[in-house]
Amino acid sequence: MPPRIAVVLKGYPRLSETFIAQEIRALERRGFELCIISLRHPYDPATHPIHAEIEAPVYYLPEYVHDDVPRVLRALLRALRKPGFWRALPVLLRDLRRDPTRNRMRRFAQALVMARETPASVQHYYTHFMHTPASVSYYAAMINRMSWSLSAHAKDIWTIPQWEIREKLVQVDWLVTCTGANHQYLAGLSDTGDKVELVYHGLDFTRFDQNPATPSERDGSVAEQAVSLISVGRAVDKKGYEFLLTALAALPPGLHWRFVHIGGGELRERLQQQARDLGIDDKIEWLGALPQTEVLARYRRADLFVLPSKISADGDRDGLPNVLMEAQSQHLACLSTDISGIPELIQHAETGWLVEQKNSQALQQALQTLISDPDLRNRLGQAGFERVRQVFAMERGIDALEQRLQQSLSRGRGA
Repeated sequence: MPPRIAVVLKGYPRLSETFIAQEIRALERRGFELCIISLRHPYDPATHPIHAEIEAPVYYLPEYVHDDVPRVLRALLRALRKPGFWRALPVLLRDLRRDPTRNRMRRFAQALVMARETPASVQHYYTHFMHTPASVSYYAAMINRMSWSLSAHAKDIWTIPQWEIREKLVQVDWLVTCTGANHQYLAGLSDTGDKVELVYHGLDFTRFDQNPATPSERDGSVAEQAVSLISVGRAVDKKGYEFLLTALAALPPGLHWRFVHIGGGELRERLQQQARDLGIDDKIEWLGALPQTEVLARYRRADLFVLPSKISADGDRDGLPNVLMEAQSQHLACLSTDISGIPELIQHAETGWLVEQKNSQALQQALQTLISDPDLRNRLGQAGFERVRQVFAMERGIDALEQRLQQSLSRGRGA
């Protein structure tokens, strides 16, 4: 069957976006005919098993105009003959007055190519992320006079100006977002609050081993049985890893631990240098990005998951990190911070442990408590496992998406 919905992404496939791959595959299983339009080619060294299951064809746009000038010019010539182009052009000029950047022109150029090369059978654009991908869909939908919708997450919401959010909300069919904090903010910027819906990504638990590992009795008192700490996340500012390293260095010398970090990111070398300066680099493994199967195996060998998320100076922040749900699905106790959507998942001292962001002392105290008390870790791990399965199963979110997408398809493609 030819695709009827184009899923628009910034990059595909990506190791850090398993929740998107999981969603795409689930929609395919519900009978949706999809294609994927990606603004960038992949750069990760591997993929997850679920990427091999996805059947949707992938179309890559030129990331920069100079990558394929003839392709952009052909798209422009085609667009000039469409009434929708003359509606999109004044919108672009208005946006350029407020955002006079090359980035803005690049998004419009990608939109021209997308408008020209979208398969004729496609009736709707469904776009992940409210910043760059949404801008491309915004212009392309105008040019093709097509409906479009949005899934908004974290950085894409909190690092773009409110005027841009408001104008996209006017044009979009509907928007889903993955935390209550996001929902409250976006609904407040929408003229019609019913356009914005809270939809948790959740997990497809059929992909995760549900049998608990043997409960750990390690308490950090014996060097040969050091407590195993793990974190999965890109080495970027909003993850707050510098505060975790400071906290680890402040732990008592007689408390034995080892820390494993999984993920790439531009701050990785700086964090490694910080660990050397603090004298703890011999206790840390930096494994880089790994496929999900290997990450899950590492969860099951660990005693405690730690994610010290923070709100960056530019407003960037995590939404509700899927890695926390993944860790809980493996009965692993989680220590994180009380920002954004994290408290919607972790109830402090009941299903996990939360501390104030950017507070190394509070993080150190929590680590000391959790490392030395295996019974507490095991209790939190079991309670987290039960809650994540009860509240954050993927099927609920897919049900909501299915309903919204069917409504958009019923409108059909404009002339």
